[in-house]
Amino acid sequence: ASVPPSASATASCASPIPSRGPSARPAGASASTGASASIGASPVPTPSGPLPSGPLASGPPPTGPPQVILATRLQATLDRVRVKLGISGVSATIVFRDGTIWTGVSGLADVAARTKVTPDTAFAYASVSKTFTSALILQLIGEGRLRLTDSAARLLPAIRLKVDPRITVGMLLNHTSGLADFFLNPKIDRPLQADPTVAWTVDRSLRYVGKRLSPPGAAWHYSNTNYLLLGLIAERITGKTLAEAIRARLLEPTGLGGTWYQAAEVNRMPLAHGYRFVGTKRTAKPIDLDDGTGIAPFRSVVTAAGGAGSIAGTSSDLARWARALYAGKVLGPAGTAMLLSNFTKTRNYLPGVVYGYGVQAFTIDGHPSLGHSGRLLGFRSAVRHFPIDGVTIAVLTNQSRADPGLIVRALLAVAAPRPPLTAPSTPAAPTPPCVSCRVR
Repeated sequence: ASVPPSASATASCASPIPSRGPSARPAGASASTGASASIGASPVPTPSGPLPSGPLASGPPPTGPPQVILATRLQATLDRVRVKLGISGVSATIVFRDGTIWTGVSGLADVAARTKVTPDTAFAYASVSKTFTSALILQLIGEGRLRLTDSAARLLPAIRLKVDPRITVGMLLNHTSGLADFFLNPKIDRPLQADPTVAWTVDRSLRYVGKRLSPPGAAWHYSNTNYLLLGLIAERITGKTLAEAIRARLLEPTGLGGTWYQAAEVNRMPLAHGYRFVGTKRTAKPIDLDDGTGIAPFRSVVTAAGGAGSIAGTSSDLARWARALYAGKVLGPAGTAMLLSNFTKTRNYLPGVVYGYGVQAFTIDGHPSLGHSGRLLGFRSAVRHFPIDGVTIAVLTNQSRADPGLIVRALLAVAAPRPPLTAPSTPAAPTPPCVSCRVR
């Protein structure tokens, strides 16, 4: 049985939020969310404060069949939290244990044109794109065409960046390579904004990789550089562009028709405009980042991100992707075991945070979860799969100041109101920090 949509709902996936976490501001950003913003594909922490309060909806409580009541409560929750957080537009999808899908939308995809978000509206996935790059690499490992212990330098002898030969594919996947994040180099801000319509090459992005942060394998440092290199490795091994490989190996087999690699493919769905805000007040005026190229937020940033954050799509596609990935349908038993077997404690960020091969694991209000989150200038995303609850949640927004994890948490409280009885298999931990360049 399907859950009937409420006034503006239809169906889909789940994403979690930690019960405790650090500031939601990206590393290196100023206290004013309007002054700095994250650009690359990267995870973001979930605020530790209480959920926005207030009634789920005005008027009498919903009545009717249980499915209708649930859909109505989910939509009312989405509307309420979006308004409380001052988010321009949001799309959320929940996939339930029995395969039932609910999708809810709220707000505007284009503020100036007053265009509403619909279930077909696409958003930039930002760092959630890393789940696709990671899955592609793990597929190649499963086929015996690549190994976790392979040297990245030997696989990429022609790149401009000098890579320590001790850095392995596995270190790139779990951010223990010690390579600095090119998006965190302040010098990248000006050229990225000088002409937002210019396409960047990987070589140009690699020019902004700074001094090594630690010896290979010695410490965890979230770095978009790792996934930029993984994209190059995938291209070398497959003989295809990253866009072609992701489409043929991941998007088409999973039936994700509303998802695409922005840096190289044409839009498959109408894209929401991305917005930044001057100041932190909910009443702050949104500034439209759209550059007219049909790439969100704009071409220079997306092409610079490469395999670290160039994918866009709908919340329905993202929820179904996460469910397929973490349920073993994408990588098979052996590949999924590899995906979920090597979590690294991120001691240099926050005790207890764990990150694996492109996956974050932590507990939200007693619910163990797997997934990823992301922040890109003008966009934030979160997708979480709750294996014990059998629920998957995906939330996409077209702003970069408010954490969509709060929406995940609020929807989870409605979709799976009681904590699971089984203890988490991985340490409870908040999402890793949002890392990428600061664009003013």
